This record gives sequence, C-alpha cells and structure tokens, in this order.
Amino acid sequence: MKEKFYNYIQQLQDTITSKLEEVDNKASFQEDIWDRKEGGGGRTRVIENGNVFEKGGVNISAVHGELPKAMQGYFNVQDCDFFACGLSLVLHPKNPMVPTVHANWRYFEMYNKEGSVIDSWFGGGQDLTPYYLFEEDAIHFHSICKKACDNHNPNFYSEYKKKCDDYFYNNHRGEGRGLGGLFFDYCKEKNDFTMEDWYNFVTEVGDSFLEAYVPIVERRKGLPYTSEQREWQEIRRGRYVEFNLVHDKGTLFGLKTNGRIESILMSLPPTVQWKYDHHPEKNTEEAKLLDVLKNPKEWV
Repeated sequence: MKEKFYNYIQQLQDTITSKLEEVDNKASFQEDIWDRKEGGGGRTRVIENGNVFEKGGVNISAVHGELPKAMQGYFNVQDCDFFACGLSLVLHPKNPMVPTVHANWRYFEMYNKEGSVIDSWFGGGQDLTPYYLFEEDAIHFHSICKKACDNHNPNFYSEYKKKCDDYFYNNHRGEGRGLGGLFFDYCKEKNDFTMEDWYNFVTEVGDSFLEAYVPIVERRKGLPYTSEQREWQEIRRGRYVEFNLVHDKGTLFGLKTNGRIESILMSLPPTVQWKYDHHPEKNTEEAKLLDVLKNPKEWV
C-alpha cells in the first residue's frame, strides 16, 4: 500500500503543478529534491511571483525510521518505527479576490521492531480560505468535495465537513481559518471498509482538487482590487499564519520528526500584517466574510 500510494502522489504532483503553471501563465515551479538523514526525503516544488500565484508549494515526501520519542508519547506507543508519505500543497494568490487553498493527502504506517505493521491509516482533506466572500465559489468548492465523498459513503461529506470546520479553527480568535471543505484522519481498516476502499476514497478526493479550485481561480484572477483590499488580505493572512504555527498537527509532526524546515514552513504567505485590535467596519464585505468565519455555513 505504501508503494502504491507513494506512486500515486508522485503522479498527482505532476498533474497539479502542470495545471497551475498553465493557469498562472508566467511563473513555473522550481524543484528541490531533499534527503532526510534519518531516512527518506522528498520533492518540493515552489512557485513564486507569478501572474496569479504570489507564492505556493506542492510538495511530496516519504520519510521513515524510528518514531521520535515525542511522537511515541503522542501515539501512546513505545519503540516503534514508522513510514509516512503524503502530498501537501498551499497556494497564496496575489489578487485578494482569489482564495488561498490548502490540501493534503497522506498515508502512515507503524511497525514493531520485528518489522511487522502494527497500525496504518490514511488522512487528508482540502479547504478554502477566501479574503472576500463569493458564495458561488464556496458552493462550487463544497459541491465537488461532496461529490467525491458521496461515491464512497453518503455520510462522509457531512462528517468530514464538520471535522474540517472544527479542525481549521483559531479558537484563540473564535473564528475559522476559512470556509472549510474536508478533513479526515486515522482512516483505518474496519469491517465494512478495507484499506483498499480508503485508498480509493482518498485518491478520488485528491483527483478532485483541480476541479474544485481552478474554476474559482479562473473566475476571480482578473478582478480589480484596491490597496485597501490588498491590506485586508495581508491581515487575514496573519490569521492563517497563526493557525499553522499554533494549532496545525502537520507542522508539529514535521518539526518533531526533524522534517525539512523549508518544506514545512512553505505554507506561510510572503507578506503578512498584524494590526493591533483590527476590526472591519460594519456592513462591509470584510465584515461579511468575518461573520461567516465565526458562524460556519452549510454550503450544499
């Protein structure tokens, strides 16, 4: 399974980066191959200063070795080895009318010292973080998420949409990071769902990403914007940074397993603002977005 999924994410990285270069029509992804001294490595691809994407990355990795002590405590295990592979992407567009997007699809195995698999699971999801609210965009993104889920279980969308709203939430701010999407983790084999079934589900979600995001980019990338709207984008990017550095489990895992810092922090936007006690004026487009972030909606 680990070889099968790693082959899948290698191909998916190629598919996604090729399409995004076509959409940007200026910048191309720069590739960085790296090794992890404890075992494994990855292929980082970063795009910067494009027509559409100010900064973004589409990264894959496959790392293995002894599970660090900090993570043994987290998983409540002792003396284990692990393998983890996945694709992680974040795209920060230049135009504040185009939303930031994040996605991740991953597979994890743990082994005893004899080399036998003692646990394995899939995880992942995709979520949208706009700076200005276009309801048709939110509906489109969630509709594609729901379609991918419904092909495997009629309960998946509602369950994983709620988990996404709950997970990507800055509880110190009392607001969501964005408009959500899907979030699933610890997807393990059970009586009615094999690991092959989980593989089919996760890869369908991965395959749906471009359909969920690119039409939104195409609709919004040419819209005019003001310097004030750009400033709002940078203030909201600050909230994105806060979540990734304070709450995100993937960042924590990477830092505690001696992951590659440049790849882990690739998700951070290039320009950000933190204004003291900033609040948008009532009845503005900015306030409209904030209201939805504080009160998640059912989009489909």
